[in-house]
Amino acid sequence: MEEFLQRARSRLNRSKHLEKVHVVLGSKSCDLDSLISAVAYAYFLDKVSPPDVLCLPVLNIPRRDFSFFTETRFILEELNIPESFHIFRDEINLHQLNAEGKLSLTLTNSNMLTSEDKSLESAVVKVINPDEQCDGSLELQASSSSLVVKEILQEAPELITQQLAYLLRGSILFKCMSSEADTITEQQEKVLSVLEEKFPDLPPREEIISVLQETQFNPQGVSIEEVMLKDLKEISDGEIKIAISTVHMTLELLCALVTGKILLTTACNWVCCEFA
Repeated sequence: MEEFLQRARSRLNRSKHLEKVHVVLGSKSCDLDSLISAVAYAYFLDKVSPPDVLCLPVLNIPRRDFSFFTETRFILEELNIPESFHIFRDEINLHQLNAEGKLSLTLTNSNMLTSEDKSLESAVVKVINPDEQCDGSLELQASSSSLVVKEILQEAPELITQQLAYLLRGSILFKCMSSEADTITEQQEKVLSVLEEKFPDLPPREEIISVLQETQFNPQGVSIEEVMLKDLKEISDGEIKIAISTVHMTLELLCALVTGKILLTTACNWVCCEFA
């Protein structure tokens, strides 16, 4: 995987006049499921596309914001995949590529483009949207990673390496433990079982979940401002803008707080943070 990412990054840096670029773009939340599914699907496309097509996973955040995403950084560091290999949204001009007729776009984790990216709709050729695989319950949503695994297993199962299986399995498990139901769907269980049968040396599920939970609840070197900005969502009526952020914490820390809400002034704007 690191060889693919390094090669893609190198080709992007060298190519001043790209002819065809197929970008796999995750959601703005850039959670573990979004990032891993984008990387894995771009890797798959790179193997099955013509050699003149440059397939790139693009993280839909500026590079400076990547430090917020402790779970993602942890699982990549475990596999010795350097941050420098990734391509961030502020490092590639998708609008220019689209205007030049060079861009194909696959969306993962959502079928929606942000308002500033509406002009890119004409470039979208595929959407990997877990919401379409949902059973109707918000608590039992599928994950983009499980959909990507399913497609790769159907089209080119030989491309699933142990490293890729580790990434995808960790992403699926994290998605399950982050859901309100804390339940593995039938589809996710099938995908996990296939990966575990193919690679029996993968760490036990409980070990991966425990480490990811520890990383999520006890992020190292991340300030409260960064934790809040990681999952920041904005609501606006045109005049008033409200920002809401979810912060994960242990029950002990929650009980230690005098109240369940705090107000923090960041960049001259009031930010309301609800703890979950």
